[in-house]
Amino acid sequence: MMKRIRELIQKNRDILLYLVFGVLTTLVNYIVYFPCCYAGLPASVSNILAWVVSVLFAYLTNKPFVFRSRDWSMKTVVPEAVKFFGCRIGSGALESAILFVTVDLLHWNSVIWKIFTSVLVVVLNYVGSKLLVFRKKK
Repeated sequence: MMKRIRELIQKNRDILLYLVFGVLTTLVNYIVYFPCCYAGLPASVSNILAWVVSVLFAYLTNKPFVFRSRDWSMKTVVPEAVKFFGCRIGSGALESAILFVTVDLLHWNSVIWKIFTSVLVVVLNYVGSKLLVFRKKK
């Protein structure tokens, strides 16, 4: 039984670690987002600030721990970082647009919509990172 569990964990290592660091990245995002909102900043502005901090955290953790990209040379980091941040700009823009419409314009609950968009963004970011940014060379 334990051997089967270990095999399952090893087989899904990337996804499990991505979820762990995704939760931590989301916490970093919330730690910036909610105080900004409660300080009176619009949800869209608060979200942009939270996005910048959390994407930096995500790159610095996902690169070595999730996708095992250990090369920190400029030759590797620059293209990786450009693709990583590019993917995050797309998902961040989508998240900001959804929050702008639902919270700023329609005045719906910011907590509920922030949670909903966070789940959507985690899924989109994993797919982008796996398929575009940290793709294994064949």
